[in-house]
Amino acid sequence: MQTRFAEDRLARDPLLRQANDILRTCVHCGFCTATCPTFVLLGDELDSPRGRIYLLKDMLERDTPASASVVKHIDRCLTCLSCVTTCPSGVDYMHLLDQGRAHIERTYNRPRGERLVRGILAAVVPHTGRFRLAMLAGWLTAPVARWMPGRLGALAGMATRRPALRAPTDRARVIPAQGPARMRVALMRNCVQPALDPEIDAAAIRLLTRHGCEVVLADGQGCCGAVVQHMGREEAARAFARANVRAWTQAGVDRVVITVSGCGTTVKDYGHMLAGEPDIAAEAQAISAKTVDVTELLSELGLREPVADPGLTVAYHAACSLQHGQQVKTAPKALLEAAGFRVVSPRDPHLCCGSAGTYSITQPGLSRQLRARKLETLGALEADVVAAGNIGCLNHLREGKGAPRGRPMVHTVQLLDWATGGPRPRGLESQ
Repeated sequence: MQTRFAEDRLARDPLLRQANDILRTCVHCGFCTATCPTFVLLGDELDSPRGRIYLLKDMLERDTPASASVVKHIDRCLTCLSCVTTCPSGVDYMHLLDQGRAHIERTYNRPRGERLVRGILAAVVPHTGRFRLAMLAGWLTAPVARWMPGRLGALAGMATRRPALRAPTDRARVIPAQGPARMRVALMRNCVQPALDPEIDAAAIRLLTRHGCEVVLADGQGCCGAVVQHMGREEAARAFARANVRAWTQAGVDRVVITVSGCGTTVKDYGHMLAGEPDIAAEAQAISAKTVDVTELLSELGLREPVADPGLTVAYHAACSLQHGQQVKTAPKALLEAAGFRVVSPRDPHLCCGSAGTYSITQPGLSRQLRARKLETLGALEADVVAAGNIGCLNHLREGKGAPRGRPMVHTVQLLDWATGGPRPRGLESQ
């Protein structure tokens, strides 16, 4: 793609030089349109990666304030990164999109209702305690929330069940390995998982210690920064990243283990996010290099011999942040098969379920359409249980009206924990 950035601007701004390089990589081939969930739904070129790239190019090149039209199409992007997997030219769409969203945040005055919803999300979701209170409020007001329109209704209905008030990751501590320690790892404490489903973290701790890992819940670790990063609040995202890098560096760990794939994509990018900060850039790069999804680490360590044959068929839902953002595609399914499960995949596994962090709240209509599509493809499978590696996907799919009846939805680590000696996951009692 030909670009016309002013030379003096490129000389002054390294991020703009990066955007210029990314744009020049695009060859207009259009392969990305076939795998973009919003283009598949809407059929609008501006709601495809190629269309958004043109919008971002024009906005950044001319250095003009974002227009309402540009914001509409950029906001509709799920950041699923399916286009990154598809692109034959290696266009770094994620970092170009980050720059575009930051520009929008700086230059566009959103309508009051949007500002309110986005402000609440940024203030609540990255903090577990606040999120628990929000869940409790949602649970208490569920009958009213059902009738609220649009984004406010989606926000009020964010959690319509009682939150878990305790989780094994609530306090900083070190859990020793079972037997000789093979590795010292930090388990990242996600913001919402302790309130939505603390059994995932409990299963991860059991699974890791059983495989010889000393598990550190590091003091000072907080939100990964993805929520605010995707809203264009780049300084807030970098603040979260700096705190986490310092916490894990001080903990002296061999790996940073992630059970929420949306967080994993962001943490693996800390080296890039903090590259312009000399006092912490090297540490951020080191942390990014140490960060792994839990299934990557278990593949490295080797799964223990299963204690029993579960004899169940698992429908595996590949979270976008895992298969596209981190390019982790085979490890989860291979581990499940090694644990004795039969694994099946739905049609169009590359398409997003519509969760995408806070997308289900900021774009509720599109999100529901994508969820209905995903639930239909999962429901068509003859499976006993649905597994995924991201709490956002699991929670979003569980709330869908078309959720397959009698098929529990659990995290991959819960099945692996059960197969290697842990308790049967909740919801599988009759299986």
